[in-house]
Amino acid sequence: MARPRLNRRLVLEGASRLADGAGGFAEVWEARGTLWAEVSARSGREAEAAGLAVARAGYRITVRAAPQGVASRPVAGQRLRDGARIFAILSVTEADGAGRYLSLWAQEEVVP
Repeated sequence: MARPRLNRRLVLEGASRLADGAGGFAEVWEARGTLWAEVSARSGREAEAAGLAVARAGYRITVRAAPQGVASRPVAGQRLRDGARIFAILSVTEADGAGRYLSLWAQEEVVP
């Protein structure tokens, strides 16, 4: 594997549940840290969600590896933020045999 160009600063966010005061919960996203990444577009398509047309694009995002269980290691269900852009993490795999990098398979949705 060629060494990736980690040239994009992304904020790792995780969902937390907060009591809404009415017996339920609200989901809020909290920053868990900053990761330097290489972002590569994969595929895109138009779909429908809740009666609206949305543009969906798949991405492979490469970051430095972190040990299992450490808060700085991304997991599926979290997301990465680049300003107003949000990449939902679908899965995480090791990018190389030495375990130096992780490949995050992510999706971005945009309502045109």
